Amino acid sequence: MFAEMSTTAIVVTAVAAFMAGFSGASIFAKAKFVVEPLAEYGVPRSWWNLLGAAKVAGAVGLVVGFYVPVIGTLAAIGLILYFAGAVITVLRARAYGHAPFPLIYMAPAVAALVLTW
Repeated sequence: MFAEMSTTAIVVTAVAAFMAGFSGASIFAKAKFVVEPLAEYGVPRSWWNLLGAAKVAGAVGLVVGFYVPVIGTLAAIGLILYFAGAVITVLRARAYGHAPFPLIYMAPAVAALVLTW
C-alpha cells in the first residue's frame, strides 16, 4: 500500500503510469506524432489498437500496484519489455534518431520497478 512505498517510489510510479497512459491514448487518438512514425517503421495498422491497449493496461497496472504490489511489478516489467521492443523496432527501421523516445518512456518504468522492489 502507499504507506509501504517511499514518496519517491510513489511519484516515479505515478509519472510512469501517466507517461504510458498518455502514450497509449495518443495511439487511440491517432496523434500524428505517434502514428506517422509507426507507419514509417512498418508497424501494421492492425496492431496499433493492441499496442495502445498494452500501454494503457501497463499504466492501469502501475496504479493498481499501489494496492496490489505484484500487479505493479508485473505492469512495470511488461512496460519495460514493451518499450524494449519499441527500441528494437526503431533500430530495425534504421530510424536511429528516434531511438531515444521509447527509452524516455521506458526509464520511469525501470525506476518504478527498482524503487518498489
